Amino acid sequence: MTLAADDLFTSPTTFMGIPSGRPEAGCKAAILGVPFDCGIHPFRVGCRQGPDAVRAQSALIRRFNPTYADFDPVSLLGAVDCGNVRLTPSRILDAFNRIEKAAWRIVETGAVPIGIGGDGSISVPLARATARRHKDLVALHIDSHTDAYTYDPNDKYNAATQFTHIAEEKLIDASSSWHIGIRGSTYAQGVLQQTRGLGYRVLSLDDLMRRGFGQTIAEFADQAAGLPVYLCFDMDVFDPSVAPGVASPTWGGLTAREGIDLVRTLTGLNVVAIDVNTISPPHDVNNMAAHLCAHMIYEMMVLLCRQRGLGA
Repeated sequence: MTLAADDLFTSPTTFMGIPSGRPEAGCKAAILGVPFDCGIHPFRVGCRQGPDAVRAQSALIRRFNPTYADFDPVSLLGAVDCGNVRLTPSRILDAFNRIEKAAWRIVETGAVPIGIGGDGSISVPLARATARRHKDLVALHIDSHTDAYTYDPNDKYNAATQFTHIAEEKLIDASSSWHIGIRGSTYAQGVLQQTRGLGYRVLSLDDLMRRGFGQTIAEFADQAAGLPVYLCFDMDVFDPSVAPGVASPTWGGLTAREGIDLVRTLTGLNVVAIDVNTISPPHDVNNMAAHLCAHMIYEMMVLLCRQRGLGA
């Protein structure tokens, strides 16, 4: 039996098996793995392994959802998987420089970068790249923590201060940017006052559940008023019962069903960049968090199709 050359070698593992490569004309979205964490969490270091774990679990995600989105978002978006940024975790400034340059390669083509983290600090270089093209950028940060805490000037970057830097660098309009889903305990007093002092609006998870997803996002959409939106989705907004493998698990979070419903309410927004972060495979249980993360990225690709009038 004669085998063609292509039958002798496996292809690189990509998200949902999409083509590996760089965005070209017609590409509307590109996956970018960001295998980085600052390496300074006191006892849960491991988010640097997140992108590969999410890609592996994405093999379980099918492209058609006959009850919600009976179309192939991967093909409609012309999506590609750019692979991982080549970096050394814990070399923070060098890694940020590399992440920003890699993200810019996507942003400058007009495609939407979909970053897979990595810890939450990756939002800084990704937002830097996005803000170079979108000058009126606003942020929607879905998380159990605001990650907008006061930082030590001698230890400037970590996974709890990225939205402080993003506001101080004026990468976004903080006064039109929201943190939603906030809950749980903190190491210091006054973190919500610090976040609001930067201009952000903060809605706790209790606020979100009382108001409802539709009403909350409709109000954000009115304030954003068609402006380009940076969507940051931290997987610890989910309850640890459904996403145990995250950097900072906090009880009382969203169920998988609720998280999916929340993302589906974002259709009216002009999302121009996405990052999904804090998957920590060494702390996961049966790949639950990585699998759920892969599904959430699929939902976000469906969201991008709906925003662009693609699909049924």
